[in-house]
Amino acid sequence: MEQDDFLVPDSIDIPLISIVMPVKDTASYLPACLDSILAQSFTHWELVAVNDYSSDDSLEILQSYADKDRRIRIFNGVQPSLLNTLRYGYQNALGDLIHRMDSDDKMPVYKLEEMVNAWLRHGKGCVITGGTRSFIDNEEIGNGFKRYDQWLCKVAQLNTHKEEMYRECVVPSSCWLVHREDFDNVEGFEPAIFPEDYDLCFRFYKGKLKIVGLDQVLHHWRDRSDRISRNWDCYKDNRFFALKINYFFSLERDASRPLVLWGAGKNGKDLAKLIRSNENKFNWVCDNEKKIGKDIYGLKMQHFDRIETLISPQIIIAVASPEGQIEIQTQLNNW
Repeated sequence: MEQDDFLVPDSIDIPLISIVMPVKDTASYLPACLDSILAQSFTHWELVAVNDYSSDDSLEILQSYADKDRRIRIFNGVQPSLLNTLRYGYQNALGDLIHRMDSDDKMPVYKLEEMVNAWLRHGKGCVITGGTRSFIDNEEIGNGFKRYDQWLCKVAQLNTHKEEMYRECVVPSSCWLVHREDFDNVEGFEPAIFPEDYDLCFRFYKGKLKIVGLDQVLHHWRDRSDRISRNWDCYKDNRFFALKINYFFSLERDASRPLVLWGAGKNGKDLAKLIRSNENKFNWVCDNEKKIGKDIYGLKMQHFDRIETLISPQIIIAVASPEGQIEIQTQLNNW
């Protein structure tokens, strides 16, 4: 099934985009995905589609499209799993610019053109990303996905990726473009850490790549009941606290500054355990009068006014309520 006759045009001014796409049992959605790639206004791309042991007609659909367009290159995965499939696809990619695509999603027609034009303006050392829009065939998308799309679009518009990094993944899966040298420098698809897209987002940041957001919807996410993020165990607790804390202590923690954890609910307690595995002593504060003064996990809970007495503290907010987050931000602004 491997196709090695892909020819790169003579022009060296236009970079080739390698779209790495794992495919597993998405026959119902694959034609729409492939049609959206073929419809791209930017045409200098190759699709490296890797069949991850599909049990449906995915491979036959891929082959039918590849027979009509030799920019589509098909490979059979050599070891099952998402990351192994992504790695194998990347090993066979020919382009200087790397992009990931999921085989059940769709691209707006201008996606690759807008991303490559932005990359050409900035060059190596940057990651191009943008906003997303979720959809379900013939159904209304849920409010949770709507809020996440709206948040991602706002982050891209304001380019607040660094400021929002620890809230959610600010470089969404299948919505980034990067040079292969930069991708290699941050270890690409190599680390076996899930969620793999959020970990890659942190590695872009750790590698000091400039994240450039475009004020456009660049990816259409399909929601479906059997999607990975709804079913894999590693996504069941979608707060991803362990991932965030590991990167906080490796990238942000300044031992010369006092550390504060704000929040005494479930989020606060779960984070406190993770923090204590890295640092025994920190200030734990809240506004719950019933908990202030009590000993929890060997730490005395304090009133949040304690923060005013600290010099340049680093503060981790662990409050789930949107209203509570606004109140805390207002208090921090006042201080």
